[in-house]
Amino acid sequence: MLTPLRNAYYLSLPVVFGAVLSNRMAARLSDVTPIHWATPIVLALVVFIIYTVDRLLDIRKPNEPATARHQFHRRYAHLLWRSVIVAAVLAFILCFFLPGSVIKFGIVLGGICAAYIGAVYRLPTRHPALLLKEPLVAMLYSAGVWGSVWVQRPAISGIEMAQFAMFLGIAFQNLLLFAVMEKRELPGQPEFSLATEWGEERCDTLLRWLTFAIIATGLTVCFLTEDRFAQRSAIMLALMSLTLYGIQRYPAYFLKHERYRWLGDGVFWFPALVL
Repeated sequence: MLTPLRNAYYLSLPVVFGAVLSNRMAARLSDVTPIHWATPIVLALVVFIIYTVDRLLDIRKPNEPATARHQFHRRYAHLLWRSVIVAAVLAFILCFFLPGSVIKFGIVLGGICAAYIGAVYRLPTRHPALLLKEPLVAMLYSAGVWGSVWVQRPAISGIEMAQFAMFLGIAFQNLLLFAVMEKRELPGQPEFSLATEWGEERCDTLLRWLTFAIIATGLTVCFLTEDRFAQRSAIMLALMSLTLYGIQRYPAYFLKHERYRWLGDGVFWFPALVL
């Protein structure tokens, strides 16, 4: 039982499933009902492709990472490349069923993601541009989850924008926290990131203030809207951020058996609590 779960975790399937759940929450919050049936499927396929290709390119670098996730991708590289091709073909076919606005949005966002992956692969190991990885990935992930919904409606409310900002903050909090934990996990060969450039103390301070800002925004949203679902989703987003802060608060416990990754990626399943 443990091996299939571990393999699903290495394949970033918790992140993929979390993207779909978050997309459903954004659709309900934005009152896009029903959202086109192909939207969450294409989103899941694209997230899987991006995360898998990113890992497969990582293992080709001279100073390749030594994490268990990268070792898994190295061992099954040929099978994973075939899976990426199949997922890409299926996503391409499903695009013909999507609304025109979603297709246009997907082309733009997909182009940016492809350019990002290509640049990361070609840049030297400690190039300053790689420090943009955490904020850029957070923006691309959040844009894919929320943007695919927003392009299907004529206007966006302030409450939706506030909750998008909360989700974006959580995505960045997740990635920066992982960078800090990876630095502690592999002190001899950490990946170049904001954690290695800024240092753990500065990152911890930023993560604490980010948690405070997300929770404060969530409470403010609850007072500014009478929409019960918007209130529940704001509280849920605040809970996601607070959970990530809990990982940050007790690093020794969550470093064991990569617990921080299981729970850190698992927070994106929290939208299921309000759907």
